[in-house]
Amino acid sequence: MKVDRKETLRYLGYRGQEPDTQTEKLIEEVTEELERGSLPKSVYREYDCNVVGDKVKIGPLTVVSHHLSKNLQGCEKAVILAATIGRCADLMIKKYSVTNMAKATVVQAAGASAIEVYVDEVEEEVRKSARERGLYLRPRFSPGYGDFSLDYQKEVFSILECGKRIGVTLTEGNLMMPTKSVTAIIGLTTLMHQSCHQKTCSSCEKTDCEFRVE
Repeated sequence: MKVDRKETLRYLGYRGQEPDTQTEKLIEEVTEELERGSLPKSVYREYDCNVVGDKVKIGPLTVVSHHLSKNLQGCEKAVILAATIGRCADLMIKKYSVTNMAKATVVQAAGASAIEVYVDEVEEEVRKSARERGLYLRPRFSPGYGDFSLDYQKEVFSILECGKRIGVTLTEGNLMMPTKSVTAIIGLTTLMHQSCHQKTCSSCEKTDCEFRVE
């Protein structure tokens, strides 16, 4: 797992501009500490997928969501996935919030970058396995995006045994601990022209895509 400097800068609000020397130094220090201390773990399972109207059934998981059903339209299979980089980022944020708030802010950004990079790596594993079977991936879709309610986190966690397998738990508000963790659904389709390499619809310039979720 690596921290993507460009993504870290984006999370910090830099748009096409380089940071000052002090911020650059903080990014370097945080990146080194975060990469050294993080413990990435993931778990995912593939199930048959069936979409009828706004109702989606993925193995034992049943979801009512217009946006998710749109994303998975035509998919025969889907993967339920969870990943984390561990507690390092949270511990760093707690430490630096007392001693160096600027550094704590950089940790937040670098941690967000790190989990995205790691989930991309896990997704690539899924992609390679799928291709061997003539299947192609749709963009991953997480609870809390569109009308895919965070309330489904409990079922996702139960199905994947997240606490036992990767050490991630849920708060009463369905937020994940450690915070730099992700759950997602990835649809698998036999139609190559309906596949996608984008992380989310918002990162894609194809505005006329039939599966796009605003």
